[in-house]
Amino acid sequence: MLAHDIAADALLTGEHETASPRLSAADAALARHSVRSYRDVPVTDDELHRLLELTGRAPSAFNLQPWRFAVVRDQQAKDQLRAAAYGQKQVGEAPVVIAMYADMEDTMAHLDEVVHPDLPADKKAGTIAMLTNTFGSMTTEARGVWANAQSNIALGYLLLIAKSEGFDTSPMLGFQADQVKQILGVPATATITALVALGRGADDGFRSHRHSIERVATFV
Repeated sequence: MLAHDIAADALLTGEHETASPRLSAADAALARHSVRSYRDVPVTDDELHRLLELTGRAPSAFNLQPWRFAVVRDQQAKDQLRAAAYGQKQVGEAPVVIAMYADMEDTMAHLDEVVHPDLPADKKAGTIAMLTNTFGSMTTEARGVWANAQSNIALGYLLLIAKSEGFDTSPMLGFQADQVKQILGVPATATITALVALGRGADDGFRSHRHSIERVATFV
């Protein structure tokens, strides 16, 4: 079905507030930019589950998947997060704020969940022992830095997939991490990767402005 047919059907069914044509990854990459004003249109449980499930397809070293998500729709909690994020209006205005964080300590406590289920028992045990030795020799802080780098890969997936699914986003690094953890009950040893406002934009924001390929790439 063509995009204009989808839009027409949405108008006829009264679903024009929520239905959006899905974009290819390439089109989403070209169309996506940060939006800081949002319409008061809810994001459904099904939409959020799909978005996070697709985000979870991001790659990670050893398949450890250290990213975690605190999905915030409660207005009081969003207002508290807005204060912790230096008053950024999108935190209080967007229908959803996703606090994405890296929790390597939780990952280490459940290594059996990330080892491939098709491995023979002896190889599973060997893989868990290797991971335990590799990361167990690191400090908690060093593990957190490593996990946060992995979680940033998933953050990129989240932003791109959100646009492909018809949502606008605004990723933020400006916040007081300790306050965010306290508000959301995030473990003290975790690292807050980003706050992401999510919803349907109330305006177009600024057009994207990017470097040329010649500015950022060399070909050897």
